[in-house]
Amino acid sequence: MIPASAREVLAIRDFRLFLMGRLLSSSAQQITTVAVGWLVYDIAHSPLQLGLVGLAQFVPALLLTLPGGHLADKVDRRLILLVCSVVTTLAMAGLLLLATSGTPSMLSIYAVMAVLGAVRAFWAPAGQSLTPMLVRRELLSRAVALNSTVWQVTVIGGPALGGLLYAFGPATVFGTATVLLVGASLATLALAPQPPRRTGGPDSIFDGIRFVRSRPEILGSVSLDLFAVLLGGATALLPIYARDILMTGPVGLGLLRSAPALGAAISALVLAHRPMERAAGTKLFVAVGLFGLATVVFGVSTSFPLSLAALVVLGAADMVSVVLRQTLVQLNTPDEMRGRVSAVNLVFITASNELGEFESGATAALFGTVPAGVLGGVGTLAVALIWAWRFPALRRFQLPKG
Repeated sequence: MIPASAREVLAIRDFRLFLMGRLLSSSAQQITTVAVGWLVYDIAHSPLQLGLVGLAQFVPALLLTLPGGHLADKVDRRLILLVCSVVTTLAMAGLLLLATSGTPSMLSIYAVMAVLGAVRAFWAPAGQSLTPMLVRRELLSRAVALNSTVWQVTVIGGPALGGLLYAFGPATVFGTATVLLVGASLATLALAPQPPRRTGGPDSIFDGIRFVRSRPEILGSVSLDLFAVLLGGATALLPIYARDILMTGPVGLGLLRSAPALGAAISALVLAHRPMERAAGTKLFVAVGLFGLATVVFGVSTSFPLSLAALVVLGAADMVSVVLRQTLVQLNTPDEMRGRVSAVNLVFITASNELGEFESGATAALFGTVPAGVLGGVGTLAVALIWAWRFPALRRFQLPKG
């Protein structure tokens, strides 16, 4: 049964459509992640090649996210989401063509992943800055949690579904993803226009950077995510763990990818009903520390059940951090700056994810898979301690009562 507090948010038509589009597009993304990761490792048998998949997405995202945020503060954010959804559908159709052509070249795969990274540079700032326009301020924390719940549901089911579909070949995965993205485009098209609210304030592409630097709690939040996840990105090594350490196949890989999302979805559902209004900043640092500890356990595990359990804990801790950080950023940013500030936040998130994948792959190639996982978790624990000391304003952060 959905709590009354969550039903109040879901009663908003445009927010429901927004969630539907996110459900479909995220499902497509998750089943594709499994297919691309397994396909690349099956062709190249190289952890470095796996890392390059993340790098191919990171470089265009890094270059284009700030312009994407600036655009989100200038034009209808719904229109941006719609165009991005259509382009992503075409890119997925490109992966489908590659999969049906025989053995695709690595360069072709990297090129399509680079397109997806570029699209996300525009899609993500528009999506993040759109959410506060769809709900009231006191409902924002619950809206962020529900949005995260939908994302995590797809991360739970998507990789497992992707692993099952991959048994019929990668073309089946990419074809299914293309159909899902068509549905996401239709849901976005049904949204009411959402032009940004202009106030005649600053209008530079770099204003988001200046704003973040002027707010210690926001700077601490986004940089905490960057360094914690950059060092603790063991999920990039999941294909190697599944194949060479835990001795499972594509289905096992799908379950491993789903495990963090299971813990995250549980956390998100709890937070949608009971936001962490008291001592939110302290709980943020505890969550990041727990994320690092779970990464260490996963890194040393040779037991499939223990690895799954560690990833569930990792995902639950990460979701607490995500909801608290995103709510903090949105609550402390005026609407006319939300696109650019969201873009800065997303540059840090993209770096922590895609560049973290490259870092994990490179570290595994140099030192081995298990040492790479353990060192990443220890590094995350160290970051949590340093940031708790360095950013007292973030430690004292509280959520508004809703």
